[in-house]
Order: sequence, then C-alpha cells, then structure tokens
Amino acid sequence: MAEDNAEWWRGCVIYQIYPRSFQDTTDNGSGDLKGITSRLAHVASLGVDAVWLSPFFKSPMADMGYDVSDYCAVDPMFGGIEDFDALVAEAHRLGLKIIIDQVLSHSSDKHDWFVESRASRDNPKADWYVWADTKPDGNAPNNWLSVFGGPAWEWDSTRRQYYMHNFLASQPDLNFHNSEVQDALLDTVRFWLDRGVDGFRLDTVNYYVHDRWLRSNPPLASSVAGTNAETNTYLFQQHLFDKTQPENLAFLRRFRALLDEYEGRAAVGEVGDETRSLQTLAAYTSGGDKLNMCYTFDLLGQQFSAAHVRGCVEAFEVAVADGWVCWAFSNHDVVRHVTRWTRPRGDPDAVAKFSIALLSCLRGSICLYQGEELGLEEAELAFEDLRDPVGIRFWPGVKGRDGCRTPMVWEAGADNAGFSLGRPWLPVPAGHRSRAVDVQNGEETSVLAGYRAMLALRRRHPALVRGSIRFLDAEGDVLAFMREGGGERLLCVFNFADAPADWPLPQDAGSVTTIDLGGTGATLHEERLSLPALGWFLGWLS
Repeated sequence: MAEDNAEWWRGCVIYQIYPRSFQDTTDNGSGDLKGITSRLAHVASLGVDAVWLSPFFKSPMADMGYDVSDYCAVDPMFGGIEDFDALVAEAHRLGLKIIIDQVLSHSSDKHDWFVESRASRDNPKADWYVWADTKPDGNAPNNWLSVFGGPAWEWDSTRRQYYMHNFLASQPDLNFHNSEVQDALLDTVRFWLDRGVDGFRLDTVNYYVHDRWLRSNPPLASSVAGTNAETNTYLFQQHLFDKTQPENLAFLRRFRALLDEYEGRAAVGEVGDETRSLQTLAAYTSGGDKLNMCYTFDLLGQQFSAAHVRGCVEAFEVAVADGWVCWAFSNHDVVRHVTRWTRPRGDPDAVAKFSIALLSCLRGSICLYQGEELGLEEAELAFEDLRDPVGIRFWPGVKGRDGCRTPMVWEAGADNAGFSLGRPWLPVPAGHRSRAVDVQNGEETSVLAGYRAMLALRRRHPALVRGSIRFLDAEGDVLAFMREGGGERLLCVFNFADAPADWPLPQDAGSVTTIDLGGTGATLHEERLSLPALGWFLGWLS
C-alpha cells in the first residue's frame, strides 16, 4: 500500500473518472460532480489510492472539456464550486486522493484571454497565444500539423495573422515563451491547490512550448518512401519543433516549485512523443525538481505480447534512472483494452482478469479507467450518436473516442443502467448491462471481484508497490520477472498465449510458495510451472 506521506504517489493506484459519463443526478443525461460523490464508495471499495477527474472546468465542450474557457470555474453542466468542495471532502473521508486534469497547453477560443489576444496586435494579451504572419503567398508560416487533422494554423481575419492550434481550431495554443502566461497559469494551479486537491494530471505536457523560430518539421522516412499507412497525417512528420522543446523543462521546474509549497502534492504528465517518449519521460521526471511521474502510450496500443511488455518496461528501466512511470492499459482516448486484446473467439473476461493481474505486478504506479473493473468492452456506436469531433471528422476510417466514453453501468435493470433517468449524452450499450456493478457485486468469479482481489494483493506486498523488477528468460509468449523489496521476493509469471505453456523454474529460485489467488489456473511442480492460456502465477521466493 502506498504510504500516506510525501511520496504517496510512488506505487499508487489511480482510478480515472470521466465526469460526463459516471453518474447523473440532474436527469439531463450528463454526469456531474454530485454524481461522482455519490459513487465514491464504489471507487474506494476497489482498493485504489487516488481519483483522477477528467476536466470539469467551464468550457464550450467542443472537445468535451479539454477546451477550457475558465480555469477557475466549474462548468454548470457539472454543478458548482461547492459541489467540487464536497467531492474533495468525501474523497478524503474515504481515504482517496483527488487528482484533477490541468489542460495548460491550450485554452478554448472563448477564453477571455484569447478574446482579448485576437482583438489587436498591441493589446496587453496580444502575445499570450502563438501568432504568426503568413508566408508571402498567404500560406501558413510552416508545415506543422494538428493532431486532430489538417494544418496546425488557423487564419484570423481580425488580427490578419495565423494562430497555432495543436488540436481543434477552437483550442488555440498558449505562448509559454511569455512569462506572464506562465504566471497566469500557475495562479490557476494555486487556486485548486488551495481548495485541497492532492495532485494534477497534466494533459499533453510536452506540447507546452513551441520552437520560437517556427522551423518546419522534417518528414518521417517512412512517409517519404510512401509506406506510411496511418489514417492521420499528423503521424507523417517528425515532431521536432512543434513540441518537446528544451524550454519546457524550466516551466516544469516552476510548476514543481509551486507544488512543493504544499504538503504531499504530486503531478503526473501525459507524454505523447512518438519515438522519443522514453527520453522525454526521463527528462521530465529526473532530478526530483520537475514532475513526480509520467505516462506514455506504450501500453495503450494494439500489441499484446510478453515481448512487447518486457521491451517497454526494460526500456523505461534503462532510460529513466531516477524517474517514475505510471502504467495504464486504457483511458478516455483509446479503445478499451479488453476489446483491443481479446483475440477472435477469445474470452473478454479472461483478458480483463489477466490484464489487472499483470498491471498490478508491474513496477511503477498504475492507472485504471472507469468501467474496466467491470470488463467493459468498446461500444459500437452509430455515426449519428457520435459526439467526439475526431470520430465525426475521420469516420469511418477512425471511429473516434466515444466508444470508450459511454456511461458507467450501475444497475442492470434500471433505466439507462442506473446512470440517468434522462436520455444519456451517449447511448448505454445493451451488452454492458449484464456487466453492471450490481450484477458483479458478490460474484466471486466476476471481473470486479478479480480487480478487488488483485489490488488488495498489491497493497499487501511492498515488493509490488515500490520494489525493483528483474526479468527472467522465458520462451514463447511467457513473461517472467521478479519483484523484490520490503523484505520479500516475488515471482510473477504470465502466459500471453492462447495455448498452455510450461516454464522451467530458475535453478537459483530456491523454495517457491504459491500466493493463493484462486482461478489463476497455474500449477506449481517441483521444477516447472504449468500455465493455461492467459494464466498467471504469483509466488514467494525464499
């Protein structure tokens, strides 16, 4: 269990809540802060340490709250500031930390700062966003692309200049080369610190600073050769100049200095940096003066194999000497991992139980996404039901992120599975009802029971929370490693294959004792382990 001290974040378990889809108390079809508060007992029952709240700030909701128009106000659709205060108080009563999602790289174009900035080239906030003149032929100043498709530049007819947007055109990028911008953003962070939040998840943390000379990005070699099959042109470039600039480190030090004025606060950064993610993570978490931890997208993709997981973890261990990582298999931006990793004719429940066992044993902190404790699969939605601008724009090649954002299912027989008495903002998939919380509560073989058992086991074993990790040789699709710390040595073995596998115990293993979890399917013999398909083994070494 992560200790309740300044380093509570090291080895903690975080549960991500997507507020719009968790619980509606006003019957308008959208979740709210009071709804989250009413369901925190369920979150606490899982055995997690902290709750990450996706954005609830005032916003036009062009990108579902990741376009903030007031950093210090709760959007009325989620309630008021008093509802947030009540949520924090109840979370703390239950022993849960509160982490909020800070979207600092960009704001909404409806933010007062941008309204003033675009009004003229000489007003007090004229330099608060990234503005640039046209090329002589009227084109954008360089070739930078938006993550959400098309150029990263939008023409503004009032200033007669382009402004930069890494995401939607309604999400203009703030100019971090301006110290006044940094000061203003840090003031908003202090506002929430003073309200008792325990930490921050920093959205797109490596996008804050751009190249001040606006140099164009080079193409990827694969796109030059015409072999890049990506559906989004953003991935055809090496993003050397539009993000991950060295000046970002200075701002992160300022951010950390502010956090350190308060007791027991922490920050986790989202690093989206393609081929440089590990190097960026190392730079952002090293030295104890920047972020406490970061997470990457390395385990949020399609690959599901022993070799891939070992490669990701070992690469991190080599690259990041004194930093810390937060692993996740699902979040609000990717297809749910049960769907990504369940092979044809496979068993989603088996994948869900295998995944939480694996995640619980990895070295680092871990993050769960709401509904994964129920084994929820990705929802298949009709085009007319989509709300995600990414899915709407790129359909049908890309179906967007709404499939992982559908409402939480609480009661199988209730209207909209207990989420709302009104029409939900996204449909409640019929297939999710049978996985509702009330169905799985008390069922010993359920995915929910598996999550609770694994997280309880993680809490009981200090080697799993903060211990070292060392991988062992294994043939086939078997992953084997040791965790050591807190006076104990644990053996962790996972069979990713669709068929049974035998794994010979190391000659220096000594005495191996099974940790009884029930249902893992592994059999310990004198010199080997027998593992069924998607089976795993946890044991003590002496």
